[in-house]
Amino acid sequence: MTGVPASAAGGSSGAHGARGAAAADGVAPEVSGPAPESVPGTGPSPDGRPARGGKITAAAVNQASVWNVANLLTMLRLVLVPGFVALMLAGGGYDPAWRSLAWAAFAIAMITDLFDGHLARTYNLVTDFGKIADPIADKAIMGAALICLSSLGDLPWWVTIVILGRELGITLLRFLVIRYGVIPASRGGKLKTLTQGVAVGMYVLALTGWLATLRFWVMAAAVVLTVATGLDYVRQAIVLRRRGIAERAAALEEKEA
Repeated sequence: MTGVPASAAGGSSGAHGARGAAAADGVAPEVSGPAPESVPGTGPSPDGRPARGGKITAAAVNQASVWNVANLLTMLRLVLVPGFVALMLAGGGYDPAWRSLAWAAFAIAMITDLFDGHLARTYNLVTDFGKIADPIADKAIMGAALICLSSLGDLPWWVTIVILGRELGITLLRFLVIRYGVIPASRGGKLKTLTQGVAVGMYVLALTGWLATLRFWVMAAAVVLTVATGLDYVRQAIVLRRRGIAERAAALEEKEA
């Protein structure tokens, strides 16, 4: 989850961008100027009670708490994982009624994944918990679905290994190059996520006939996008690392000169 670029703020983007980034991380920004006591409406009232402006300021600083709507949606996805697995395996794993309920749980998880990130960015609700829990929740529900489908014989194990291996590998790659910069999410990556969700959802349902054939081709497209975007992320990581090493070397030479 990312904030608004500092350059978008115009001439005063430096100060406003720094404060925006600090607020996005849940850190109270340090603001220059008169102390709160000297600002009208923020100092104590004549009878010694805190002014109303001070309460509003404190509320604004503390609004990005862990218990915000974006994080609650992420927590909901985490809670849905064991429930989805239970529904998926109920009745031997092949009962159409239970599979329909499992699909509903999977669909809710996918929908909340679309909303929590948007809410966090739009309303400045980015927290450290959300940064860690959101990708975990995404991979947990997708991994649970793929493993259940392969265990029941509905999906080849190599498909599950390719998709989960790619997701875990790219996550590890992001951490390895984080010192040089952040690999942004690409349009291909977003299309991959959408295609994976649709394909897995179709496999969770007990489909027959032409719909069963259609889901095969949707899953094939998801696998192709998974591999292609994974290779593209590897390319971006290599370029980012080389650029970072070159910039550090140039800075060191300039310092020595």
